[in-house]
Amino acid sequence: MHAAAILTALADLAPAGAERILDVSGPGRPLVWLPEPHRGPRGARLDRLAALDALHRDERILRLGLAFLIGTADLDGTRRRIRLPLLAQPVRLQRGRRGYRVVPAGDLELTPLVEDRELAARLEEAPGLAGPGWLTAPGTTAWISAAAEAAGLKVTTVQSRPPRGIDDDVTGVAAAAVFVTRDVFAGRLRDTLLSWAGRPGLADTALNRLYLGTDGTARDPIVDDLTDADDVLSPLPLNAAQRDVIRRTRTAPVVVVSGAPGNGKSHALVAAALDTVARGGSVLVATQSTHAAEVLGELLRRHPGPPPVLFGDAERRGAIATELAGGVAVGVDDPQLRRDTTAVSAARDRVAGARAGITAALEQERLAATLPDWQPLLPALSHDAPAVFEPDSDLAAIRAALHEASRNGDDWWSRWRRSRATRRLHRLTGAATGVPVPQVRAAVDAADAVRAAARLSSHGGTDLAAAWRALTEADEALAETVGAALRNQTASARRWTGDARRAANGLGTALRAGRNRRRELLATLDAEALVRALPLWVGTVADVEDLLPPAAGMFDLVVLDEAAHIDQLRAAPVLARARRALVAGDPRQLRFVSFVSDADVTATLHRHGLERFTDRLDVRRASAFDVAAGAAPVTWLGEHHRCAPHLIGFSARRFYDDRLELVTRHPGTERADAIDVVRVAGAAVVDGVNQAEVATVLDLVAALAAQPPPGGVAVISPFRAQADAVETALLSAYDVDAIERIGLRTGTVHAFQGSEADVVIATLGLVDDDPPARHRFVAEPNLFNVLVTRARKQLTVVTSLQAPEGIVGDYLRYAGQPLDATGTSPAAVDPWASALAVELTRIGLPVRAGYPVGRWRVDLCVSDEAPIGLVCGVHPDGVAAHIERQRTLTRAGWRLYDAFASRWSDDPIRAALDLATRIHDDAQRKLKPASS
Repeated sequence: MHAAAILTALADLAPAGAERILDVSGPGRPLVWLPEPHRGPRGARLDRLAALDALHRDERILRLGLAFLIGTADLDGTRRRIRLPLLAQPVRLQRGRRGYRVVPAGDLELTPLVEDRELAARLEEAPGLAGPGWLTAPGTTAWISAAAEAAGLKVTTVQSRPPRGIDDDVTGVAAAAVFVTRDVFAGRLRDTLLSWAGRPGLADTALNRLYLGTDGTARDPIVDDLTDADDVLSPLPLNAAQRDVIRRTRTAPVVVVSGAPGNGKSHALVAAALDTVARGGSVLVATQSTHAAEVLGELLRRHPGPPPVLFGDAERRGAIATELAGGVAVGVDDPQLRRDTTAVSAARDRVAGARAGITAALEQERLAATLPDWQPLLPALSHDAPAVFEPDSDLAAIRAALHEASRNGDDWWSRWRRSRATRRLHRLTGAATGVPVPQVRAAVDAADAVRAAARLSSHGGTDLAAAWRALTEADEALAETVGAALRNQTASARRWTGDARRAANGLGTALRAGRNRRRELLATLDAEALVRALPLWVGTVADVEDLLPPAAGMFDLVVLDEAAHIDQLRAAPVLARARRALVAGDPRQLRFVSFVSDADVTATLHRHGLERFTDRLDVRRASAFDVAAGAAPVTWLGEHHRCAPHLIGFSARRFYDDRLELVTRHPGTERADAIDVVRVAGAAVVDGVNQAEVATVLDLVAALAAQPPPGGVAVISPFRAQADAVETALLSAYDVDAIERIGLRTGTVHAFQGSEADVVIATLGLVDDDPPARHRFVAEPNLFNVLVTRARKQLTVVTSLQAPEGIVGDYLRYAGQPLDATGTSPAAVDPWASALAVELTRIGLPVRAGYPVGRWRVDLCVSDEAPIGLVCGVHPDGVAAHIERQRTLTRAGWRLYDAFASRWSDDPIRAALDLATRIHDDAQRKLKPASS
């Protein structure tokens, strides 16, 4: 079986072409004519469009249409109304003093009704097409007539002004208008898949590995000097699970990642992409939504590293083309790359040095903490192995002899070596011949504890405050240095060869061509040279085919984000472009919507002899994530970094089996009531709209408008009709300036998949006597999970339900219950921490022992509001876990103080007084800048 057969079967299940949209206007979709193509006067209609665009800023809903067809025509035996632009372009409305400037935000596209690609390409190459003065140029009339005929329509006349009404014939209009669309161009997906089925090189692609399995190996990019096989160096801060994803991505043909909203999937994906680039490879990051692509792009901009090619939903293509047209400077030379390597090595050594110092100090604390357990045994142990306890004894040499004396093996050589090592061990320790080796080992462990305690006593105990600051600074410096080295590496003369420059220049030329000619030009590019020069690409699945050469395996790695929301048909061409895949998604959020029937799936698989692949090729139910999860183990990212416990607690328990580790938990958030329920009485649903809830939403937004939250306000509803009614009400109440000032957005739950806001208002739009189907729709677990996890700080649920049942009722009861201040039972603490807690309580500090934060615990939490903790001993899982906890909680905003008993000679009264003073002084210093 070959991947080509998979692609052919998928092609048979794909829609043959785009939907024939003949009328772009309608209720809620006004068509606003412009006096000139790129400018429009202020007025109620254009103001409304600008406000509507602001409400949906994560989407691209405005289009500039040029050269319209207006009228009616008989098509497929039906009289159809026609208001169709022959050319359309995504735009933004930019406000000026006297009017609006219409700013391009994507490609100018010929109507998809022209299905002949050769003819479409010729029409797109008309001289001066859509340029200044084109609408009034002499050849435009002929062009409109030719384009209309190519689209299957015939115009009777062409005029410069739109007709006053809809005629029985079709009139061509050489004018411009702005209109609203929420339809996504589907493209000719069937043709695309069939084209890929005939391409060479599919066997060595991620597509082949996902569907047909792997031998466990994949071609790995050349390891660059910036990284090695055992270390993960990244410009982004990462936890252990995220670092593990990166290590697996280096060698595994398929890596699958899952996690709840806010659990660091984006960090892991970006870090893995940068790691691949650092190792000399190339990466394509493809997402389902424009917003997700922008989130990843913003993450890359916030951290140092190589500049990605961000193509989003085509909005940035013009900028890319312009930049490439300007040419590329001479690449970074080898001496600079060697200096970068040296700088990275030095920064890594600095981190290693800081960590080594902390490790040594913590190891000493760990050993000293075991002394009380050894104390009763010391007389016997010192009698059995007296030399071990002498001040100048070489404990390292004794441990080496212990290792030799404990070797396994029953052959004569092993027995002889073991006997010789045992004699040497007894000689070094002064132990009698009859003393067993385990007894000697116990003596050595006790001696280590004695020495550690003595060293701590002589040095005044352990205080790592300066060392932790040094480690933090070293970590930050290493991240900056690695990022700078990556940036230089991708701009190096080694990458920017003559072939690479020509390929990049060819890409710029292709991007300036129309959609149909562009694909022809892209097919001629040297894909290998192009990705060598531009190794990191981030954008949407929908745009990949229009921007990249159709070359199998041209990238080393494809990162597929939001994969549970991507169907197999659209994922396949993306997966075919890379040799390995990193697939991320959350099957507990909204999934893709398929219109393929079970009968079509069964018949297609039978026709192609693929019945044994039904589990993978059930395109009706199995997303790209599902296929990947069947090909490789799934790595779970459990640390949650976004919401207060109240906002995520229900989903954590109901949908994720309490597997979330809430790093956001601290005394200031654990009791925070972040969910309000506003009940609306006497409501009714008419034509799918609950107007009483709409009015309540307006009141809530008005209350927020006086002091808007920094991260914006989103109003969402499960139902399209309810969301549209909210949109209409908000547009009537607020102009575009107010909408932007408030950061206001609105839409359905489906539109907000992957989005978030500080404050979310959810209008359920239900009443108790609604039909069961409406109740089931809202209670669908994946939809409900997305609905209640969009808020970062506050969620308000507006509902008319008086007797809610099922998941909705459970959630509303959860929202109204008192918050659990502990979350989990406190852990047992050692005697020193207990004694210190008593003294801190006596002087007025609130103390909670074994305070849980995610998968970690803070020995003593000493605040009712702020995340302030005391570390009283080495983490029970060892020094590495101790350092990982310190890094994680510090990044989460915790102020941690070392409170080891050795520093105060086991005196909890002195320790409590000193620590209380430090905590108070630090708090005062933190407040000074704000008050000064």
